[in-house]
Amino acid sequence: MTTWILLRGLMRERRHWGDFPRLLQEALPDAAIVTPDLPGNGERNGMRSAGSVAGMVEFCRQDVAARGHAGPLHLLALSLGAMVAVEWAARYPHEIAGAVLMNTSMRPFSRFYRRLRWQNYGAIVAALALGGIARQEKLILCLTSRDAAGREELLQSWIGYQRRYPVARANALRQLLSAARYRAPAQRPAPPILVLAGGGDRLVDPRCSWQLAQRWQTEYHCHPSAGHDLPLDEGAWVARMVSQWSGAAPGMGRRDQQ
Repeated sequence: MTTWILLRGLMRERRHWGDFPRLLQEALPDAAIVTPDLPGNGERNGMRSAGSVAGMVEFCRQDVAARGHAGPLHLLALSLGAMVAVEWAARYPHEIAGAVLMNTSMRPFSRFYRRLRWQNYGAIVAALALGGIARQEKLILCLTSRDAAGREELLQSWIGYQRRYPVARANALRQLLSAARYRAPAQRPAPPILVLAGGGDRLVDPRCSWQLAQRWQTEYHCHPSAGHDLPLDEGAWVARMVSQWSGAAPGMGRRDQQ
């Protein structure tokens, strides 16, 4: 049995995976799927968020060990979660069997205005500083899903998540700063890596994922229309890509687009 650790991004929690864990389980029937919350998010909302990506790694390692899951582990991670996956694989390569990185962006491979599209700066700052929960979650959904207008029921669920486990503004800022300051290693971490992107990402320029795959010579696929939250917009596609990749021979380094 393999163990897959799913790591989400800024201000998100395990419930934001929605139906995706089930889709991944169907694609990987022998896998154990684990969806921990990072400090400050979800059931860990009372904790202080780590001030660095490295700190998030150490928390995740302790959390997974406490759950009784022994390595090597497979990581599947989105956005900020993908930075955690990269740092984990770089620091402790013997613990990681492979990592799937979705719609992420990292220094030094991408410019700041592509890592977080400059057109969104004002709206994001306003939502964090002045907006209530409903305004904040509506903005996040609009920025991360290609079909936000048709997801009113989902939006209400997300608002409910935040009311049940609100993310403190200070924790949101710590997470944002951790992501902004993170610098990926120049050399690709030793474990195999798959990079996935959504061509319709309105939050992060999809070229950031492509550039990362180019520099590290990893396998790469881009869905032509999916938004930033790939598992939300195209969960079945992500599960299929992961299943095909994890079932391939070791030493994968092919780059292509599908």
